[in-house]
Amino acid sequence: MKKDHRMKHFLLDNNTYIIFLALFLICCIISDKFFSYLNLRNILLQQAGPILVSVGMLMVILTGGIDLSVGSVMAVGSSMTAVLMTRMGVPWVAAIGFSLAAGIALGTLTGILVAYLKFQGFVASLAIMTIARGIAYTITNATPINLENGTLNLLTAKEYGYPIILIMIVIIVIFVVIETCTAYGRLVIACGSNIEAVKLSGIRTRRYLLSVYMISAALSTLAGVFVAARSNVGNSTIGEGQELDAIAACVIGGASLAGGKGSVTKTVIGALTLALIGNIMNLLAVPAYPQRIIKGCIIIAAVLLQVLTDKNKE
Repeated sequence: MKKDHRMKHFLLDNNTYIIFLALFLICCIISDKFFSYLNLRNILLQQAGPILVSVGMLMVILTGGIDLSVGSVMAVGSSMTAVLMTRMGVPWVAAIGFSLAAGIALGTLTGILVAYLKFQGFVASLAIMTIARGIAYTITNATPINLENGTLNLLTAKEYGYPIILIMIVIIVIFVVIETCTAYGRLVIACGSNIEAVKLSGIRTRRYLLSVYMISAALSTLAGVFVAARSNVGNSTIGEGQELDAIAACVIGGASLAGGKGSVTKTVIGALTLALIGNIMNLLAVPAYPQRIIKGCIIIAAVLLQVLTDKNKE
């Protein structure tokens, strides 16, 4: 009986990984093009940005908040970097730095509205989403900006080891350490579990609430830069709907939208699960609109499995 209980507990705790591995094997079986170096590399290059957005979203969700501005902040990162490089002659590394500063400023504004002015995260981030998208359209005049070769696209160059993939891995490792090994990570989770108890213990919770929105915005801005590097175009329209995919990745990874529960590694696996679904449907030439229906149904199934898992644990 004890062995059966341990096995059941193991399956419940690791169902995110099991779902991903099962889906991966199914993809390998139904398409001979899936398990190829070129295809797997493309998945990682395409998902480097969305994975960072999902990690940033997780930090906000852990506090019980939500950040709807991530897609628009991605557009600011892409657009501002392109404008600074092409119209002002700013070196691409410095352009990324300025764009990150702008993105963090937007995240700071969201955090101030939530932490200090007591706005609901949904409302505050919805307002910043509109502002950020407007900034992206304004600075580009709603026109895609082509970038020169040998600048931002170096971040996706094979000869440099695909830097955006390496940067993504480093950032994931950093946030896994923050989540599991630091007082900051534990307090962020505690804010989502019982913020009043944290306040009574003398912790200044508003600083933590502010910081997670800043982190989310910084990672979203960098994700926008990654998209611009991969396409070699700065575009004010990127990131539309990205907030929904990021939330879905967190939930598939077992995060609770009520706060206090979530895992960086499982969120990354959640994002990759969504990537596999999209990739295999493209390989099978499934039309774009039915893809959305199938993807939505799979998300419902994955979230339902998480809900049932939580009930079984209880």
